[in-house]
Parts: sequence; C-alpha cells; structure tokens
Amino acid sequence: MRFLGINIPDNKQIWASLTYLYGIGPSLSRAILKEAKIAETKRAKDLSTQELNLLKEIIEKRGIKIEGDLRREVKTNIKRLIDIGSYRGSRHIKRLPARGQRTKTNSRTVRGNVRKTVGSGRRKAPTPT
Repeated sequence: MRFLGINIPDNKQIWASLTYLYGIGPSLSRAILKEAKIAETKRAKDLSTQELNLLKEIIEKRGIKIEGDLRREVKTNIKRLIDIGSYRGSRHIKRLPARGQRTKTNSRTVRGNVRKTVGSGRRKAPTPT
C-alpha cells in the first residue's frame, strides 16, 4: 500500500506500518493514531481512504518533516558542520563516529575494517600424491 509516496506493509498493524516513513518512530506513530482516533491494532490494509486522508492531514498539520524534507535537512546540517570546519564535521568527512564513541574495538563497519573470524593461522598440509 502506498502512503505519502512510500510503500508501507499491508499486513502489519498500522502503528508499525507508519514507522516505515523516515522520520516517524513508534512513539510518534502511536501519538498520531491517538489523535486520529484510529486503533493501533488495525491492519494497514483495513484502513479506509478517509482514515488515510486524516492521517495525512495530521502529519501535515503538526508540521512533521518526513522523508525527502527531513533527509535534506539532515544533509544540510552535516554540510554546515563540514563547511565551518568543526570537529564533528571532520568526523563526518572521515566517516567515523561523531559523538565520542570509542573506535579501537567498535565501529568496525563504519571504519571499513570488517574482520572475518578465522581458525588458527596454520595452513593444512597438502595431501601426499
């Protein structure tokens, strides 16, 4: 089912389906449904067009930024940090954690240092011919 230009799953409860929109998490999803007076346990495929329009109105009325607008805002915030030469901006450039996390043992995937676990370093002897 398409909602606000995004495919949301039909068979999940509507509170979980709304979280597929970038910028809407579980708590915000439940608050929107409470304001719309729609049961959280209702399936997405069971919603009427009137209920979908009501959800869309509430999201727009609250001024919640979702999808493209929010992604654009995040990207401009990061670009601003890079442009002013802040420490956080430099961490974004290097693709390292920006909030003080340790990097010696964690953040391997961010650093691009994915290690595969292997057995002992010895090779097996070739088979005798």
